[in-house]
Amino acid sequence: MQKKLLTGLFWVLLLNLLIKPFWILGIEVGVQNAVDVAEYGFYFAIFNMAYIFNILLDMGITNFNTRNIAQHPKLIDKHLSGILSIKVMLLGLYLVVTFTVGWLQGYSSRQFYLLALLSFNQFLNSLILYLRSNFEGLLLFGWDSLISILDRLLMIVICGALLWWPGHPTFRIEWFVYAQTVAYLLTAFTALVVLLRKVRWHRLRFSWPFTLAIMKQSLPFALLVLLMASYNRIDPILLSNLAPEGKGAYLSGIYAGAYRLLDALTMIAYLVSVPLLPIYARLTKPQNKKVSTLDTNASQSSAGSCTAPYSKELSSTTWWVTSLMWLFSVTAAVVCSSLAGQLMHLFYHEHAEEYAAVFGILIYGIIPISMTYVYGTLLTAAGRMKQLNLLAAIALAINVGINLIAIPRYGVVGSAYASLVAQSFMAVTQIGVALCFFNMRPNRGYILKMVVCTLLIIIFSLLTPQMVWWLKALLAMAIAVAAALALGLIKVREIVATLQERE
Repeated sequence: MQKKLLTGLFWVLLLNLLIKPFWILGIEVGVQNAVDVAEYGFYFAIFNMAYIFNILLDMGITNFNTRNIAQHPKLIDKHLSGILSIKVMLLGLYLVVTFTVGWLQGYSSRQFYLLALLSFNQFLNSLILYLRSNFEGLLLFGWDSLISILDRLLMIVICGALLWWPGHPTFRIEWFVYAQTVAYLLTAFTALVVLLRKVRWHRLRFSWPFTLAIMKQSLPFALLVLLMASYNRIDPILLSNLAPEGKGAYLSGIYAGAYRLLDALTMIAYLVSVPLLPIYARLTKPQNKKVSTLDTNASQSSAGSCTAPYSKELSSTTWWVTSLMWLFSVTAAVVCSSLAGQLMHLFYHEHAEEYAAVFGILIYGIIPISMTYVYGTLLTAAGRMKQLNLLAAIALAINVGINLIAIPRYGVVGSAYASLVAQSFMAVTQIGVALCFFNMRPNRGYILKMVVCTLLIIIFSLLTPQMVWWLKALLAMAIAVAAALALGLIKVREIVATLQERE
C-alpha cells in the first residue's frame, strides 16, 4: 500500500505542480488584474454561493464511491451507469435551490445569468470528480492525475489567449466563465471515454431501490462536504451582506485576492489526500465480508467502535504523511506571512497593502487545513462520519459567530481571523478523535523532532526579513528538508526500499 501511495503522490503532485501554480497565479490573478476589484468580487460572491450548494449535485456520492470502490473494486461495473443517472436527477434539484436562493437575495438579471452559467459549470465539475473517484478507487492514479489537470490546462490556453492576445478587447468576467464551461465539457467527455475502456458499460437506468440505497450511504458524506464547504467559503458571502453599505463587493474582492495564494497552497494538501483516501480505505477495510450488489452495509462496517488493532502500516503511513504535511504547511505559512507585502505587490497592480494585511492572517490557515486533509481523510476512510459532521457543524457555527461580531468592527481582517479560528478548531479536534479511535500515540522523540524543525524554520524567517521572496522560499524549503532528513523524520532508505517492493 505504501508503494501505491508513493507512486500516486508522485504523479498527482508532479502533474498538478506543473499546471496548477500557473493557473492560479497566472490566469486567475491575470483575470483579477484585468477586471475591476469590485467586478471580481461580484463574480466571486456568486461563485461561492454556487459552490456551497454544489453538494446537491453530489450528495456525498464521490467520497462514498472512492471509499467503496477502493474496498470493493468489482462493484464499479454495476454502479457506474446507475450513479450517472442519479447525477442527472440531482442537477434539477440543484438548479431549483440555487435559483430560489438567488431570487430570495434579489438577484438582478445579470446575476441570474452568471449564476446559471456557474451552476452548469458546477455540475460539470461534479461529474468530473465522480468519474475521477472511480480511477482513484481502482488505484489508477496515473489516469486520475492526467484528468485532474486537463480542465485547467484547457482553461490556461483559452484564458491566456483572451488575456494576452495582441489587440483583444477589454477582458470581461463572463469570458472567464465561458472558458470554464468549454474546458469542463471536454474534460468530462475525455474522462468518461477513458473510464469506459476500463469497465463494462450498462445502459443508463434509473432505479428507486438503487438510488435510495446509494443515497442512504452517501448522505453522511454529503452533509460533511456541505458543512466544510460552508465554513471554508462563507466568508465572502458574509462580507457582502454584513459590510457597510456599498463596500460589500469591494471587501469580498480583497478577501478573494488575499485568499488566492492560500488556495494555491491548499491545493497541494488536497492533492496528497487524493491517493490517501483509497489507500486508507484499503488499510481499514473489514476482513472476510461478502458484499452485495448494492453494498448497502459495507460502507458502514468499519464505522463501529475500534475493537481490533489496526495494522502497523496504517500507523506508519499516518505518521509519515503527518511529518510531510506539517513541514510543508509550517514552512509555507511562516515564510509567506513574512513576505506578505512582497508577494501581494508581485501579484497585484493595486490595493496590495489591503491584500497583504489579510493574507498575513489567512496564510496560517494552511497548517490546520493540511492536518485536516490527513486526519479528516483517515476518519472518512474509517466511516467516522457522525464525529466529522458534528465537528464541522461546530466549526461553521464558530466561523459565522465570529464573523457576525468581527465584520462590522474590523471588516475583512476580522473575517480572516474567523476563518483561521474555525480551521484550527477543526484540525485539533480531528487529530484528537483520530488518535483516540485508532489508538495511535506519537512518542516524545517524534514530537521533539517536529518542534525542532518548526523552530529552525521560524528562526530562519526572523533572521531574513528583507530577503527576496524566491530565495527565501528556496532556502526555507532546503532547511526544512535537511532538518527532516537529519532528524529521521524522512528516511530515504525506507522510501527507496518501499519503491523497490513488488506489487
